[in-house]
Amino acid sequence: MRKKVGILGGTFNPPHIGHLIIANEVLHALNLDEVCLMPNANPPHKEIQNRVTAEQRRTMVELSIQDVPKLKIETIEIDQGGTSYTFDTMELLRRREPETDFYFIIGGDQVEDLPKWYRIEDLIQNVHLVGVPRPNKSLETAYPIVTIEIPQIDISSTTVRNRITHGKTTKFLISDAVREYIREEKLYEA
Repeated sequence: MRKKVGILGGTFNPPHIGHLIIANEVLHALNLDEVCLMPNANPPHKEIQNRVTAEQRRTMVELSIQDVPKLKIETIEIDQGGTSYTFDTMELLRRREPETDFYFIIGGDQVEDLPKWYRIEDLIQNVHLVGVPRPNKSLETAYPIVTIEIPQIDISSTTVRNRITHGKTTKFLISDAVREYIREEKLYEA
């Protein structure tokens, strides 16, 4: 029996409840064995904001999932460092775990960009792409993706960072453990 593992990549700067909802909904909808949240080292399409280190983002992901069975962390991109491309990372994971089927989870904002992805034609031959809706984004694409309907929460890491910077509440947007870590590390302060 092959293992079924979801991969949810991102900067997780910081990880928020929307990330956890996506991971949990895909986990159950596709009856996966687990979903791994995979923080990027240096994503090719986005600059990491606010001088938060990869290790700090890793710690925040670990804190956000510490009490959630079947949600794990995958650190392959942080461990490697440098710019991370989904195709290269998934090839490494497939070699490391040849008995696993991988389900790479993307939001509607990423679905629109699939034609620009590095080696997208090769990626779709080896990995199941799972699309989840995002507010005001389409899941329409010529690429084969499994679409999962999930409760849509219009929240972003940018929103959370801005709230912290301006001294506003983040209650229910991020876990208490992540909130405490951010406070201790003085992350995202003005």
